[in-house]
Amino acid sequence: MFVKLISPRSPVSFVSEREKAVNFSRLSLATVAALFPRDAKIEIINDSIEKIDYNENVDLVGITSITATTPRAYEIADKFRKKGVPVIMGGMHASALPEETIKHVDAVVIGEAEGQIKPLLKDFKNGKLKKFYASEKRPDIKHIPLPRTDLYEKKNKYYKEMHMIQTTRGCPFNCDFCTVTHFFGQTYRTRAVEDIVKEIKTVSRRTLIFFVDDNIAGNPKYAKELFKALIPLNIKWFGQASLVIAKNRELLRLAARSGCISLFMGIESVSQSSLKEVGKSMNKVEDYKESIKIIHDHGIAIIGAFIFGFDSDDKSVFEETVSFIDRNHIELPSLAILTPLPGTRLYDRMEEAGRIISRDWSKYTVGEVVFQPNLLTVEELQEGYYWSRKQLSSFSSIYKRTFHLKKSSLLYIPVNFIMRKASRATLKEAANNNIYTGLF
Repeated sequence: MFVKLISPRSPVSFVSEREKAVNFSRLSLATVAALFPRDAKIEIINDSIEKIDYNENVDLVGITSITATTPRAYEIADKFRKKGVPVIMGGMHASALPEETIKHVDAVVIGEAEGQIKPLLKDFKNGKLKKFYASEKRPDIKHIPLPRTDLYEKKNKYYKEMHMIQTTRGCPFNCDFCTVTHFFGQTYRTRAVEDIVKEIKTVSRRTLIFFVDDNIAGNPKYAKELFKALIPLNIKWFGQASLVIAKNRELLRLAARSGCISLFMGIESVSQSSLKEVGKSMNKVEDYKESIKIIHDHGIAIIGAFIFGFDSDDKSVFEETVSFIDRNHIELPSLAILTPLPGTRLYDRMEEAGRIISRDWSKYTVGEVVFQPNLLTVEELQEGYYWSRKQLSSFSSIYKRTFHLKKSSLLYIPVNFIMRKASRATLKEAANNNIYTGLF
């Protein structure tokens, strides 16, 4: 059996360019590939950096997508099905809207793939594919098969710098705008630490490891065990965690000793009312300054995620957020527009209120306004987002945020200049399309 597993390209051109530059392998499809029989011929394709051969003699195509890449996923599926090739699809969007997805594919895998691929393949071989495959319970991930990263070995020109590893699934929190809880359930499951160590030891290039967990420190007891096991491996890694980690000094020290150089953190807003609005009250604005300093003092850089467009946001939110980021030396800010992704409580709430103004999924990139804001107009929110990106990509902002004599900050000087180039290109494109006037 010859199977192609495909991740569609993003509608944002810079994302594809960034993937070419960063050289990392997709973990999701390698994880799915491990569930297929070892004698199956499997090819993993990243549509952002590789061409898809629609004329190749293939038995089955599997596609995964998030909401923004779904239009491209449907395009790919439609082309293969016209040639008589069965297509299955899974991922966040397909799991949230399976009835929409089935219009373009032969079968939809709802939720996690473990426990579903085996019966699906049995049905496929018997010519009796069902439309939907969904497990009644969440899979135990303690000893799941190692991802088929060997499938990338022939593509070293693409995948050579960064290796992705998952240690947990789920998040202990349940923010209104996040798809994690809907997809993984309100659970937090962990892999066996010895399996993770084994996986790291199989990595031929350990330049940098990205732990893709939504919150690697969601279970402090487990995280401490993991970090202690990582110390002898002498690796460098970054991952995602909550600001709450700053309150656990022992855990933070172990993270630093284990090789943590940076953490992606959902700070989200400088307004406590906005945080409360979307169920993120665990973040305390009055603690931000001290928490950020504590993390920095442990030599860990912060990639700070901020969202614009909460119901309590007015025009002052943009300048306040930019000022906060500069003052607190957030090495790499990640800005987003609040986006009601299918499968979230935010989507359900906005749909019920009639506030969703576009269901063109290619616009759900968190960089475009697809809903009616409360205290801002659509234009004000879009312009404020672009203005903030422009300010944070200025030389003065980069200097304030990265030249603060912390080793962690120096790591992000070149990354900031890459992001500066991307921001300028985005602003120029927006201006050409009359989306951004530059006068905000």
